[in-house]
Order: sequence, then C-alpha cells, then structure tokens
Amino acid sequence: MQPDLLDRAHVAQILHQFRTRSPLVHCMTNDVVQAFTANVLLALGASPAMVIEREEAQQFSTIADALLINVGTLTHERAQAMQAAIHGAREAGTPWTLDPVAVGALTFRSQFCRDILALQPAAIRGNASEILALAGMSAGGRGVDTTDTASAALPAAQALARQTGAVVAVTGEVDYITDGLRTRIVIGGDPLMTRVVGTGCALSAVVAACCALPGDRLDNVAAGCAFVAQAGSRAMAHCSGPGSFVPAFLDALYTLSGEALV
Repeated sequence: MQPDLLDRAHVAQILHQFRTRSPLVHCMTNDVVQAFTANVLLALGASPAMVIEREEAQQFSTIADALLINVGTLTHERAQAMQAAIHGAREAGTPWTLDPVAVGALTFRSQFCRDILALQPAAIRGNASEILALAGMSAGGRGVDTTDTASAALPAAQALARQTGAVVAVTGEVDYITDGLRTRIVIGGDPLMTRVVGTGCALSAVVAACCALPGDRLDNVAAGCAFVAQAGSRAMAHCSGPGSFVPAFLDALYTLSGEALV
C-alpha cells in the first residue's frame, strides 16, 4: 500500500492528549544527548527521567509510562541494565522503544539490538541505514550518519515491523512510519537538524512518549514525528545556524499549537 500523509487535524488532537497526559518517559539513552533529550520532552509537555543503574532501572520501568532504549554509548554494564529495564517494562505492560544508533557498523551493539528485538518493542526509530542494518538488509551507515535515503529503507522498515510487531519509524528528509501494513508519511523539518547533536535521539524519546498514549499507535508515533518536524521548520525562521537553532527549536516545541499543525 502507498504511504498516506498524516491527517494534521488528528495530529493536533494527539498533541492535546500528549500534553494533557504528560507521559513519564524512562530514558536509557546515550551520554551525549541526555540533557537535550530531557529538555525536548519537557518543552513538549512530557516528563523525562534518566535512570541507568540496573536495579533502579528495572524498578523504574514499572513506574514509568514509557521506556526508551538508545544504544548510542552502549557498554556491557549498561546493556545488562537495559535488559533488566525491558523485562520490568514487559511485566508492567509498559511500552518500550528502541533507537538502534549506529547498528550495522559495530558488532556489539548490532548483536545486542537484534537480541532484544525478541522482547517486542512497541516502536523502533532510526535513520535509513540503521533500519536497513537492523532488518539485515545492509551493513549500516557511516557511524551514526546514514548513507541511505529514508524512502530506500521503507521496504526494510515494513519487513521489520511485520517481524517484530513494532511500529517502525525511518526518519530523514521525509519520515516514513509503518506497522508493516499501513504507512504514514511526515514531511517537514530542516537539514540543519542534522548539524545539531541529539535531534534524532530526542525524537526517539518523543516516539516513546507517544507510545504511552491511547489510540492507534501508528498514528501516535507518526504524530510524534510531526511534532518534531514542525518545530524544526519553525525554528529555522528564528535562527542563523546550529548555535541559535537549539533554543529556537525548544521554544518551537514549547509553543507548538494545534492550530499550527492543522
């Protein structure tokens, strides 16, 4: 089936629901992006927490509304903590999201991500090369950077969604979000977002938060992608480069309104 543009009025409804519920997101993310990820979630209306100790991580994942697993700075100790958190989340019925940072290029993280796919993530968010590699269709990108287009990775995303039962978001110049049968497309953002550390990782945290909302998970995840894309487009009107983009982006998330999305 051909991808469908996400209905913008529906995105506005999901944004209202997001802010009303303010999901508590347990972010087990990489060291480079923790503060930025927390600020993005706060600006949009969610509540972030960064709990990484194994015993606490497992306990907290049963309290949180959503769990994010980001392997950007994976270690053996952190992998054990992540697995414990995922098991806690599954026992509590908490949805968890995988961000397979640089999968394909590095063996340890690639094997770890493939192993935890069996633990049924609610969503997977990655760039084109990461999704292709996770699906076993390529060797990965150039470190954390993609060498493929999002459209080229759509068949891999659809196959991965059918294999895992997750909603898979492959993001880039255009975002494609699929459950393996249906596909949504989100247009927006700006190339400058690739010049700021953490925009993709923070998007994965937003995706995780959206998985905690009731309703159609495919549309909820696509709406999360639309929030970030729209904020990126709006931020460009108020900045002159990467340094001024970050505060403009956070402000755009904070002031994002349903009217702006419709």
